Amino acid sequence: MLKIANHPIYRHPLPEGHRFPMLKYELLPKQLLHEGTCVPENFFEPEIPNDKYILAVHDAEYFYDLLNIKIPPKEARKIGFPLSEDLVERERIIADGTMKACEFAFEHGVGMNIAGGTHHAYTNHGEAFCMLNDQAIGARYLQSKRLAKKILIVDLDVHQGNGTAEIFQNDTSVFTFSMHGASNYPFKKEISDLDIPLEKGTNDSAYLAILKETLPKLINNEKPNFIFYLSGVDVITTDKLGTLGMSIQGCKQRDEYVLETCHSLQIPVQCSMGGGYSPDIKTIIDAHANTFRAAQQIYF
Repeated sequence: MLKIANHPIYRHPLPEGHRFPMLKYELLPKQLLHEGTCVPENFFEPEIPNDKYILAVHDAEYFYDLLNIKIPPKEARKIGFPLSEDLVERERIIADGTMKACEFAFEHGVGMNIAGGTHHAYTNHGEAFCMLNDQAIGARYLQSKRLAKKILIVDLDVHQGNGTAEIFQNDTSVFTFSMHGASNYPFKKEISDLDIPLEKGTNDSAYLAILKETLPKLINNEKPNFIFYLSGVDVITTDKLGTLGMSIQGCKQRDEYVLETCHSLQIPVQCSMGGGYSPDIKTIIDAHANTFRAAQQIYF
């Protein structure tokens, strides 16, 4: 059975401009249930994890400043959200959702997180709505349990996974692959193990051709026994924060290809949703829902 980390609805008041990005986390599970892609049993509620798993990735000083809402104002502004205890608690729960989804991936082939994909969180600071790097925490969790020797992170969000690249920059046991808009934030990129910057307006056929040329070779060369997939839907042409020209159908084909590749090679995969900022919330929900639809079709 497909298992998906769902999260408590964030009810702490947010300024008007910050409410919209949070809305999809409430609506996406409802859509999946409404259309019959999922049933209630598909969802599980993660909890606050043991701090040791977070501290395996993030500096203690940064993490405890975050917990105590003592991030310096200049650093807090980089995160983009007004910080609160509720928001930090939710971020910790998201990390637990990814760790537990990893365990379900070993059991069922795939495990998913309604949220996550917080790839702009560095070892010692957060930025761009990211405070704790959930997939980096998941990778260290697997290593601590000796469940994975070589890990591949496939980051297909429109924004480069700069925090993830920094965290694993000197670690050969985790290979970081980011395919992103060349002109997108972050404008100063970090160096992943493999970066593929894409030109503005890159369409479905060009995008999918590059992905299909790259991913099999990468897997063959690196031989991972676990894959993290960041399936941001901010690659579609309507996205307010993206620069690419993909259709919803092309984004769906991307997800299907990644998941079919993992399934055919019997490599467990954990999926976090990442970004999606189209003006119409229905577009965002439909694009994200396609990832779950693909997982159900391919694995179950």
